[in-house]
Amino acid sequence: MPRPRSLTPQGIAAAALAVLDRDGTGGLTMRAVAQELGVSTMGLYRYVADREELEGLVVELVLGAVDPVPPADGSWQERIAVLVERVRVAVGAHPAVVPLTMTHRHRSPAILRWSESVAGLLTEAGTGPRQRAVALRGLLAYVIGAIQLEHLGPLAGPGTVAIAGLDPAEFPHMRATAREAQGVPADEEFRGGLAMLLAGIRA
Repeated sequence: MPRPRSLTPQGIAAAALAVLDRDGTGGLTMRAVAQELGVSTMGLYRYVADREELEGLVVELVLGAVDPVPPADGSWQERIAVLVERVRVAVGAHPAVVPLTMTHRHRSPAILRWSESVAGLLTEAGTGPRQRAVALRGLLAYVIGAIQLEHLGPLAGPGTVAIAGLDPAEFPHMRATAREAQGVPADEEFRGGLAMLLAGIRA
């Protein structure tokens, strides 16, 4: 193996993201990333302490592309919806990063900046500290869960088809709902659910 060349955090993060996109979270190892970079595993350890730090670099690469500044115009609900949509676009391009966003949310500057903006808009809406904590947590849970569903269990996927074929005597409501759900586009599902959540916060 050749002598390790000089590496940058951005380059390491890009290599790790390539591994993650290709092999999933289980394939994200120091060895795999070192191979992606063309260096020895020990050479990579000169720059990154462990897999946890590697994961953090990936999260920052993906979420760092999200503009955390809310739009100047619109209601607080509309402005939050824009911020949430930005996360959907960024993370949706690399769905394997979803689990990492949760484990690194408290130390990721990108996630914290986004959360600060959302919390500010919730404050403008008149929420108190306790309600704001629940609302922010609910929005995070929604966007992360919705991205997972969109990519791992879409409404147009085989799971919905299977539910649509259930015994109508035992599962009449699930069967009817699934049959309707097959025609719901991903954007309508995501934005409709978000609108319901924001309406609940407003109420």
